[in-house]
Amino acid sequence: MFYLFPLLTVLIWAGNAIVNKLSFSVIDPGAISFYRWFVAMLVLTPFVLRSVWRNWSTIRPYIPKLAFLALLGMVLNQSLGYFAAETTTATNMALIISLVPLISMFLSVPLLGLRLLPIAIVGAVLSLAGLTLMLSHGDISNLAAQGITVGDALLLLAAFVYALYCVLLKRWQMPLSTWQSVYVQGVLAVLMLVPLLMGSERVAITVESLPLIMYAAIPASVIAPWCWMQGIQRLGADRTAMFMNLMPVFTAGIASVILSEHLAAYHYIGGGMVLAGVVLAQRKPKAMAPQLATA
Repeated sequence: MFYLFPLLTVLIWAGNAIVNKLSFSVIDPGAISFYRWFVAMLVLTPFVLRSVWRNWSTIRPYIPKLAFLALLGMVLNQSLGYFAAETTTATNMALIISLVPLISMFLSVPLLGLRLLPIAIVGAVLSLAGLTLMLSHGDISNLAAQGITVGDALLLLAAFVYALYCVLLKRWQMPLSTWQSVYVQGVLAVLMLVPLLMGSERVAITVESLPLIMYAAIPASVIAPWCWMQGIQRLGADRTAMFMNLMPVFTAGIASVILSEHLAAYHYIGGGMVLAGVVLAQRKPKAMAPQLATA
């Protein structure tokens, strides 16, 4: 039964990739980014505010670090995903974001002093080759002639940003509970996202956008992180992290039904290479699992 926690988490995140794609046509990226965390913090306030208030003297010295983490994980990472939705597919979103554990591992070399074994390099090369095949639509000459789409470029940046977020969480060990950290980051993120909201044109919450906002705010931002933390607590970080590799599979399946996204041969081959490379690199040394989920 414990395996249901990370499985449900990954399934929710896969659904969130679909939400990202659907949202672009009904609400501006800056607006849904703001509403997502505003609603999530409203939901968490009755459960976490008292604890934060009681431990404020402990939390206050870490506000600068928490603010930077909020900027990375809740502002930049999420907003880039919403902006990317215009020019990429939900399947590409999931495949590119699946590179986060691999990028985290390489960032851990300078930031955490992690030593990489040759198998990690092999895994990285395999994933990079698969990603290149996928982004070039099976023809490398396309990539050389046209480059990648703006959306795919934004997703690569989002993957790097979230990987840095995960590594810094590990580096900056703070004497706070996980939910205290999430809540303070979320409140700071809401404040940072106000300018994006004010600069957006389609800010009204409509019948079409409301379900997307609520899904992003509650299942993706509250329920999924809780399930992920339960999985880490009961199964261990390494075993739980392996479930991340299922997200592209779930996303592709849902996207093919809801969004009618067609999977070509290069998706299967390139995506398989990406996932195989990530799994290979996670074998040795042990990859760092994301401790917080803000997908």
